[in-house]
Amino acid sequence: MPTVALIICALSFGGIMEKTGMLEVLARALLKRVKRTGSLVATTIFSCIGLNAIASDQYIAIVVPGRMYKNAFDERGLHPKNLSRCLEDAGTLSSPLIPWNSCGAFMHATLGVNPLLYLPFAFLNLLTPLVSLFYGYTGITMEKVKESD
Repeated sequence: MPTVALIICALSFGGIMEKTGMLEVLARALLKRVKRTGSLVATTIFSCIGLNAIASDQYIAIVVPGRMYKNAFDERGLHPKNLSRCLEDAGTLSSPLIPWNSCGAFMHATLGVNPLLYLPFAFLNLLTPLVSLFYGYTGITMEKVKESD
């Protein structure tokens, strides 16, 4: 039950941040230095990982950056699936690696193994954000929105 309460509190926190305009201010500050698609992808990925560490919840680390960077991806004419991929590559896959995150705590409670001990063996979790960064900087798989969409 404490995990469910943590998730509800985290999502409430995200809603408050959005409705009070904090997300917009934060996004503007983070996007000041973004010049290319690669730096937008990097900002999205590092925001997800940072929020996983700070907010201690995977859902907030996906929803908040998704809302923050949606307009930036739209302005560049990038298909929404690019944003979705970045959020999943960083937000979902970094979550079990952070011991105080709800996913890391669940893994520890269920398996009895501290996430820092299985971190060196979590190849998918470590390499996928790097591949996403590569895609962002090279433009590979970064699909644009078609006129018919």
